[in-house]
Amino acid sequence: MTDTSKRIALVTGASRGIGRAVALELARQNWRVIVIARATKALEALDDEIKALGGEATLVPSDLRDYDGLDRLGGALFERFGQLDGLAACAGVLGSLTPTHQVTPAIMEETFGVNFIANWRLIRAMHPLLRASHAGRAVFVTSGASRNPRAYWSPYAANTARPA
Repeated sequence: MTDTSKRIALVTGASRGIGRAVALELARQNWRVIVIARATKALEALDDEIKALGGEATLVPSDLRDYDGLDRLGGALFERFGQLDGLAACAGVLGSLTPTHQVTPAIMEETFGVNFIANWRLIRAMHPLLRASHAGRAVFVTSGASRNPRAYWSPYAANTARPA
């Protein structure tokens, strides 16, 4: 049975890196975490760590480019929890490092799909859940690559831009 007194957060990119660290810290702080990543085994290992901390996790092995799946997830979370107290969008892909004129459409579609379009779709799908919380919050992790240009990073830098 789900503990309804716990705050609930959705964390993308939870199989490693910043997303994994965020999910573990939220679990330490007694949040129930819903974790999304493509790597099922890494999510299962994360689940074991969260359980060892006394926490609860819901695993969502998924590619964020399954945009309709994000919409379905929003509906499923609404039915199960009725709200979302936090969204930590930590997933990102670098793509291939190559001169811009050699970037393939597939590389551009993957980087924009995960780093930009998926976040927009997350906002659309999770907004009603965040609004249902008394203090719903969302954090979108980006990179300094948009402010500190590097050679061959154009697809990544273009879709992780943030205002100056």
